[in-house]
Amino acid sequence: MVSASGVRGIVGQTLTPDVVLRVAGAHASFLDPGPVVVGRDTRPSGEWVLRLTEAALLASGHDVIDVGIAPTPTILYAIRHHRASGGIAITASHNPAPWNALKLFGPGGTFLAPAQSEEVARRASQGRASWVPNAQVGALRSDADAILRHREAILSVAGLDRERIRKRRFRVVVDATNGAGSEATPALLEALGCEVDRIFCVPDGRFPRVPEPLPENLGALRERVRVTGAAVGFANDPDADRLAMVDERGEPIGEERTLQIAIDWALALAPGPVVVNSSTSMAVDLIARRYGVPVHRTKVGEAHVAQKLIEIQGRIGGEGNGGVIYPALHATRDGLLAAAIALDWLSRDARPLSARVAELPQFAVVKRKLDLRLTDPDSLQEALGRAFPDAERNVLDGEKYLWEDSWVQVRASGTEPIVRILAEAKNETAAAKLAHLASEAVERSQAHAQPR
Repeated sequence: MVSASGVRGIVGQTLTPDVVLRVAGAHASFLDPGPVVVGRDTRPSGEWVLRLTEAALLASGHDVIDVGIAPTPTILYAIRHHRASGGIAITASHNPAPWNALKLFGPGGTFLAPAQSEEVARRASQGRASWVPNAQVGALRSDADAILRHREAILSVAGLDRERIRKRRFRVVVDATNGAGSEATPALLEALGCEVDRIFCVPDGRFPRVPEPLPENLGALRERVRVTGAAVGFANDPDADRLAMVDERGEPIGEERTLQIAIDWALALAPGPVVVNSSTSMAVDLIARRYGVPVHRTKVGEAHVAQKLIEIQGRIGGEGNGGVIYPALHATRDGLLAAAIALDWLSRDARPLSARVAELPQFAVVKRKLDLRLTDPDSLQEALGRAFPDAERNVLDGEKYLWEDSWVQVRASGTEPIVRILAEAKNETAAAKLAHLASEAVERSQAHAQPR
């Protein structure tokens, strides 16, 4: 899977040593001279993928700064700190355990722009690299303080009232799915005066649940919050760039709410443009309207959102999967920062999380996956047009059909060989009906598609 998010594959099948060397070598040849920051999540395969990545970078003449096991946002922050020419994170993010990936970054601690990612992919497919002679081989060094610096930067974000949060002494449960946030997320929360209860915070890469922090995967977190009387439960994906939450009753509030809370927090401090992807809840538009600011939408993918935020000097943005991007710190999804923002937002009111969330715009989002590839786009468009004849069609990313207070979208995933179907409406029954109709249209129009 090649996308603006990088290159992903199943270890030993589509992600092999040859692929890693080709991609890392191509990225090294694309970057300007200078050091490159590397790090990884906790997947066992990350060890060999990281070593091959470092070898390709060193052999291309780049010095390499290894931050070890670290959240992806920590790696991106380290690129800025070291004024590096770029970076690579070895992580398949929310993908299942057999997967791994190379996320490719440029200078300034951001993803490559989509056109730049395409150029690196072309170079990799052509086997292009810039190997250097012995005298020009790069040097390898470690950076053991990257997580600490990232944490201190979050604690220093303007508008984050650390003392007010500390006075609340929140009891928090953290589920890091044994990923890169296993130590980093609890340490940040403890620095904010929280009493932290850890589950699945052993950084060994043995995922105890499905790694994507969707409500159906958070049973253990829900139960622990209920038993301990915690104020909130936080769940990361394996590279900790996303955050999902469970309220004080043990009920998941939905990963869309993470971004909505962050947007409400940021705009209350200072209004400004908001950028989200095409799959993000329309609740964002209503929150932005309260503050009199515009919402810009992009294709799905952190790189697209970040690029637009930088381009228009946006105030805040992200994706409805629990990914918050706050450019005042850095233009990347940051699950640790999202947790700090959520606590600050919660500390501004004595009421519990469930009551605060009830005041946000209320919509129901239904998400489905189909295990097939889209091979007949013309038939898909025709089938969806027949299913939703009264809707406004939008093709920013995939096929999206909109009404005044609802929408449904069909798009091929950029991170897995699946089709994603998302629907939103005023209640779950209406959203589920839209998702069902879209699923039927996809399966009918792609009758000859091969399952993955």
